[in-house]
Amino acid sequence: MKLLVDAGNTRVKWRLSGAAGVVGQGAVLFDEVASIPELANYAQQITSIVVSTVISEERRRQLNDVLLERVKAPVRFYWAETERRGLRNAYEDPARMGADRWHAMYGAWRLCSGGFAVIDAGSAITIDYVDASGMHLGGYILPGVQMMFRSLRTDAARIGFDVNEALTPVPGHDTGECVNHGLAWLSSSVSERIMKDVEFYGLSHVLVTGGDARRLLDLGLSAREIPELVLDGLERIDTEEAGR
Repeated sequence: MKLLVDAGNTRVKWRLSGAAGVVGQGAVLFDEVASIPELANYAQQITSIVVSTVISEERRRQLNDVLLERVKAPVRFYWAETERRGLRNAYEDPARMGADRWHAMYGAWRLCSGGFAVIDAGSAITIDYVDASGMHLGGYILPGVQMMFRSLRTDAARIGFDVNEALTPVPGHDTGECVNHGLAWLSSSVSERIMKDVEFYGLSHVLVTGGDARRLLDLGLSAREIPELVLDGLERIDTEEAGR
């Protein structure tokens, strides 16, 4: 069996795959990784662990130690690359790109026929465009919704508001509405801008993943939601590497 891990700054998504398909999958907070039941239930059957991550080196080592403690199998970390099977990275130094972005793009590259946009709406919102030839046209990185909520709570503490993640992008009539509707307004503006870019660059597909994907969809993004896109790309890469 193979354990696939997508370790973000807030959550760790995982999938356990065997010869017959997916055995289990889910998402936990970083500090809860050791408590995933499948790590104990299938510890003797897991033969490899592959990881895509954007976390700090200190936390990466911590994750590595937890996985090795729970499962006696080799852990391989995969990072962004210059090129893979026709998909070409726009970054001069791929090491500076978050691995999750590359793995999501590669999952989309192997899935789509034609150019595409990939939006990962997590702690940060990342947007990447790839044309039909496989050339990465570049992208954007924006603060995610929860990050913006935390920023307002921390840096504008005197205003006071309750978070309700309203999907109403109209002017608010009290501070809580102004904050929640303001963030909905930003999210709807991002969705609108993405759709304009997709038309401008002649892209055929829009794929969205991440914890806030549904929010963007509800606020106007016309896209196909693929919750496991990063893990899909990671698994394809690991399979290709094993076949070399």
